[in-house]
Amino acid sequence: MSLWRRGVAEFVATALLLAVVVGSGIMGERLAGGNTAIALLANSIATGCGLVALIVTFGPASGAHMNPIVTAALAVVGRHAGRDIPVYIVAQCAGAIAGVWIAHLMFAMPIVEASTKVRAGFPQMFAEGVATFGLLIVILGGLRHRPESIPFTVGCYITAAYWFTASTSFANPAVTLARSFTDSFAGIRHADVIGFMIAQTIGAGAAVCLDSVLYRSSPSAR
Repeated sequence: MSLWRRGVAEFVATALLLAVVVGSGIMGERLAGGNTAIALLANSIATGCGLVALIVTFGPASGAHMNPIVTAALAVVGRHAGRDIPVYIVAQCAGAIAGVWIAHLMFAMPIVEASTKVRAGFPQMFAEGVATFGLLIVILGGLRHRPESIPFTVGCYITAAYWFTASTSFANPAVTLARSFTDSFAGIRHADVIGFMIAQTIGAGAAVCLDSVLYRSSPSAR
């Protein structure tokens, strides 16, 4: 498939992902009656299910990365063309912001907002590194051994990571950027975005290094 078609697929898939993440957060918060645990449960289940559906649907078209870190990591390990990275990242970031706007329109909110939700401090940054490390290990290992299971392993991992990480597992620079434009349950302050992205990059780098140590020199990896 041509690069521009794959770019369109990444744009649409990432837009729908953010519509799921932000929209389910808004709906969950409105219906939870102040119970944050219920709102997070709704948000995590919707996100996990949405990921499965989107990866199954858009995987054949573009790989359904929906994540600049995933695109870059797959290029590093030789599973994606490096020259495609700029197009993928632009499509993912633009799609993510469009998805936030879609969610806002559905819930009668201002299209553009600046988040005031604080997500700062070492525990949050460390959690993002752990979340991204786990996501990349799941993807790289899954592609190597059970590629047909990727939609379900990724969906299940992200659902779990919403709960076991202090940051609720953004694990995606495009998602992080876009969520700074919603002052809703899923938001993050603009001031905290860079810290999350740095942690995500470190976590992804650690995952690629571990993948190399575990598999890349083994006969089964060839």
